[in-house]
Amino acid sequence: MNHFLIRLSLSGSWAFLVALFAVPSIIYIAHLKNMLDTPNGRTVHQSLTPRLGGVAVFAGFMSALTIFAPLENGVKELLAGCIILFFVGLKDDLVGMSVAKKFVGQLLATGIVMIMADVRITSFQGILGIETLPVGVSYAFTLAVIVGITNAVNLIDGLDGLAGSIVMLIAGTFGYYFYRYGGASYGNYAFVAICLMGGLLGFLRYNFHRASIFMGDTGSLVCGFMVSVLAIQFIEMGLRVGQPFGTSSPSVAVGILFVPLFDTLRVFLLRMMAGRSPFAPDKNHVHHRILAMGFQQISTVLLLALLNIVVTLFVIRFAAYGNLLLIGCMIAFSVLLSVFFGVYQSRISRRQLQSS
Repeated sequence: MNHFLIRLSLSGSWAFLVALFAVPSIIYIAHLKNMLDTPNGRTVHQSLTPRLGGVAVFAGFMSALTIFAPLENGVKELLAGCIILFFVGLKDDLVGMSVAKKFVGQLLATGIVMIMADVRITSFQGILGIETLPVGVSYAFTLAVIVGITNAVNLIDGLDGLAGSIVMLIAGTFGYYFYRYGGASYGNYAFVAICLMGGLLGFLRYNFHRASIFMGDTGSLVCGFMVSVLAIQFIEMGLRVGQPFGTSSPSVAVGILFVPLFDTLRVFLLRMMAGRSPFAPDKNHVHHRILAMGFQQISTVLLLALLNIVVTLFVIRFAAYGNLLLIGCMIAFSVLLSVFFGVYQSRISRRQLQSS
């Protein structure tokens, strides 16, 4: 076992142990100070539950990364952005925060990694015939990608263990390729992935059904931000010679992120088609639709995790066919899934009308 792999293993183990031992104390303090999430019409849980699990994930991730990882090639700026979003999420979990203020926090965090570390998407790698992007377009598109993915992860945090499981799969996939092919330029992002996975694994011990603690915005915003930066660096890594996916890396990244992206785009389109704000909360998320089909929470989480794995394996296996074909297949699959959920929901509504 080489030195790099030993450090990776130690960093993941450290993050896991810190999160594992931190969660019980957070649960105790949350109950003591009555910092609990109250069930409402949109939530699935039935009892008062702490929602500060992201504190444990962040503690494990941050401590492990600063101890074991080389803080270079944008990782230091990534940590700075994570700190900003940690406090944004913490305030939202404790006293609430407007969407506009959360967006400002995301802009600040994104600006740090884009401007100070030059973490951005520089090329479409042949999609629609577009190669290198003008600098202004590159910054604008990267901003949209980071904010979009951050909020996509935030939005799927609706069931016990769902967001944590999906983010672990995504981080694990990206981390593997950074470890194998990252080299001196991107190899340290394998530490980002493994430290995130370790922190999440320690947290998930207490988050699977029935959860004794939720991730909250403290965790979901930070996790989404880290996943977005991992995705961007994975895409940029595809521009280097000797990478396994080459110019197909953008579509492969989309496939790895399939579940959160599909859920967010689907929900936003449904809300806008109904004449509502895309940010108006409802129970139209894909996990709500699967629950309505009669699945239990654990089964729903496992089904969505399996869906993400299947799409990930598909884009990896057929990466040689290029971006347009892969993206076209994912769009077609997304449409089929959306139609299926829509038809099933219509049948449920008709049955309810007939029974009443």
